[in-house]
Amino acid sequence: MNDFEVPEGIDVLRVFCGPDGRHGNALGVVRDGRRYPGNESRQALARKLGFSETVFVDDPERGTVDIRTPGLRLPFAGHPLVGAAWLLDLEVLELPVGDVTARQDGEFTWITARPEWAPPRTLERYASVAEVEALTEPPPGEGWLYVWAWEDEAAGRVRARAFPRRHDERGDSRSSGAGARTGGVDEDEATGAAAMLLSAELGRALNITQGRGSQILTAPAPDGTMEIGGRVLLVVAS
Repeated sequence: MNDFEVPEGIDVLRVFCGPDGRHGNALGVVRDGRRYPGNESRQALARKLGFSETVFVDDPERGTVDIRTPGLRLPFAGHPLVGAAWLLDLEVLELPVGDVTARQDGEFTWITARPEWAPPRTLERYASVAEVEALTEPPPGEGWLYVWAWEDEAAGRVRARAFPRRHDERGDSRSSGAGARTGGVDEDEATGAAAMLLSAELGRALNITQGRGSQILTAPAPDGTMEIGGRVLLVVAS
């Protein structure tokens, strides 16, 4: 968010905060989505806010939400749903891909979703935590890159970072008006969907430290679904 006053009716959260309450990914939640009824008005607000995602609540009783990046509409995303579930105290969120269930467990908010709902990510394992932390920009390529390394494999502790990479002239990002960045976002501080994909690929629960120090927990279920959990803090109340 750059020199832009948050309008009335919008809450700002930080989702997937670290144990000390710092870091996490900023999220805007528009409690009454009817104030921004069309695609253009929603994308304009998402661009102005500048968060990696903004959630528009279309039906607070049923949990119907619409997730936007500064350049795209998303069918599913992890941190917006964890944040909205916490803020609105919802047990179910309705999305185009299906229903997401939510629960509270002490300081953590959890959602349950299916890994196949997550947008594609390239998962790239590095040899050490130091290599992950030393990156100043992503290696060349297209689409989202999620780099990770074991911090403690036996304990399921992972160090990760997430980057959008430039598309060529035929890429969807340019044709959608999002410029040379995927969805108009730079390095993503905490990415629930990517954490879910990594947990599904490895077939185990994970405790992920991402970005500057955000924390994301995952837990696979026998039916193929995945729980994603984290802490949420309210930064600006509407």
